[in-house]
Amino acid sequence: MFDGIIPPIITPFNDDMSVDEKGFATVIEYMIANGVHAIIVGGTTGENYSLSTAERINQFGVARDIINGRVPMICGVNDMTTATAVGLAEAARDKGADGILLAAPPYSLPTERELAAHCLLIDRAADLPIMLYNYPGRTGVWMGEEFLSRVGQRNNFMSIKEASGDINRIHLLAREFPHIALSCGAEDQALEFFVWGATSWVTPMANFFCAELVRFYELCRFEKDFDTAREMMTALLPLTTVIEGGGKFAQSVKFCVEFQGMSAGPVRPPMRALKKEQKRALREVIETAKISLQSILSDKETKKDESHVKLVK
Repeated sequence: MFDGIIPPIITPFNDDMSVDEKGFATVIEYMIANGVHAIIVGGTTGENYSLSTAERINQFGVARDIINGRVPMICGVNDMTTATAVGLAEAARDKGADGILLAAPPYSLPTERELAAHCLLIDRAADLPIMLYNYPGRTGVWMGEEFLSRVGQRNNFMSIKEASGDINRIHLLAREFPHIALSCGAEDQALEFFVWGATSWVTPMANFFCAELVRFYELCRFEKDFDTAREMMTALLPLTTVIEGGGKFAQSVKFCVEFQGMSAGPVRPPMRALKKEQKRALREVIETAKISLQSILSDKETKKDESHVKLVK
């Protein structure tokens, strides 16, 4: 369920800002064809904050029909209010979700005990496997030790996507909460997460670099080839810096999707489109990253073939 490369899918829009379901289906098919292990629908990358509740629930059903059981579907159910989040979780269950992604409600700044009560209510309502999402940069609160101790007593809390960017959180989660699977939610720290035993990477880059990131996952999880993985991360770091640190997250991810030849469309207000110079700079970064990744993986396969020939001789 929560193992592997798990992309939070974008929500393509038409020029009139309606949801582009055809474009949405194209991106899902691209992901599945390139080996992703599950798909998150309705996460931050999917601009869930810009969708109405009805649009979000409808998107769960559209995704279910397209995915059709080929990989698990995980639905993002976060919301400002507990009542709406509960309703979204129940709707996700009714639409066939295999699990849910759950962050702290933004803006209200609940205590850890209040946040635990919020999450436990959602758990009891939906009774689905849960990936927690710790992203204090967007929610304003941390999923701290008291919170994790409370919710960790329930079996449904199976994984946590850690996106704080604090490297010490990786150590804390791996040491103190090993029963909650660790998932990378910080693009520039993927290598560190896998060294510490992470089971998955929830990465927006899998909207456009699927096959490369699936190979990165295999190198880390199964082949323990952290040298090649480090080379790949070195190639990816300029791109992760632009995507996560450039202040244009959704716009940048959508631009990269269109770079791969798929339709992503505009972002909804208050977000605004990238400027020409921003697009030009991002195009150079993604082109360089793509060439570098292809070269690294080609070299890896060549070395593997040479090793095989020696063994045969």
